[in-house]
Amino acid sequence: MNGRVVGLVSVLVPFGALTALALLDVGFFGILAPHFRTWGGAQVFADLVIACVLACIWMVDDAGKRGVPAWPFVALTLAAGSFGPLLYLLAREMRPKAR
Repeated sequence: MNGRVVGLVSVLVPFGALTALALLDVGFFGILAPHFRTWGGAQVFADLVIACVLACIWMVDDAGKRGVPAWPFVALTLAAGSFGPLLYLLAREMRPKAR
């Protein structure tokens, strides 16, 4: 296991645990609700949407160059945010290198 995989897993595991706790505590819409209560929350939400759209564009381009399907990771990004790009990066690292 290389350093990139270790780094990605060390981000994914605690982020997944935090997400699970948040979902159990307030549910999916409870996570979104605070972003619509203040201008600051709206700014953070808009920033996350922009970052996720940029990540989707990059994933589609990168996956096309590597000959792998991007749609599962794009769909996951649209549904679950950062999990899509993080899992794409992990899948990309785990894929055997072409010779």
